[in-house]
Amino acid sequence: MTDRAAALNARAEQWADDAQVRPGFRERVEALVRDRWREPVIVLRLGDPDVGFAVPGRRQDGTVEGEGQVGQFFKGVLRGVGTAVVSVFSLANGGGAGRPFQREVRVTGPADAQVLELADRLRSLRGPWLAFSPSCVALVDTGSTFVDPADAPPPDLVWEARQPQAPAVNFRRHTLTWPDGSSFRFPLHGRTEEQHLRKFVEPPGIVHWEGRPE
Repeated sequence: MTDRAAALNARAEQWADDAQVRPGFRERVEALVRDRWREPVIVLRLGDPDVGFAVPGRRQDGTVEGEGQVGQFFKGVLRGVGTAVVSVFSLANGGGAGRPFQREVRVTGPADAQVLELADRLRSLRGPWLAFSPSCVALVDTGSTFVDPADAPPPDLVWEARQPQAPAVNFRRHTLTWPDGSSFRFPLHGRTEEQHLRKFVEPPGIVHWEGRPE
């Protein structure tokens, strides 16, 4: 890819990110948790919440094994049909079949893992954000971020953990790890969130809660 093509691609990604997350939503989440915790915060918009699970007793989509089997059957059929259609389209256009609807496993742990308290709440959110402070972690939902923030409902704090119960955070690996060894490798919503995180974290993982020095 040429430098010009790379620049155009980056600009297109930035435009897509801005279109999906309107300016102002991050600031609303920051205000919510900063007022609640009285600490400096880092707030990140999460990507697709439909992540894969590798936890005993859970299906890959996070649902409990043995529950809702009829509904899961039809969802599986629809997912299979969608996969077949995309695969045929890909082959017709010279691409490989691939596995376009395969969930990436991001939630791992033992049965009844501590991570499930967060992960189960995440699955139903429309506008998920993770908020961090030196002693707290929270999952916040803003609803759709396509709308004007002024027309959106107030952000909703749906899960929270404080030290010593809060999971350990590894910003470089985008991972939360609980005392029982379970973990969530959180997906970020595109290049904008990566750039925002770099304002606070530098190698080899040093966190500047007030922002990196200029």
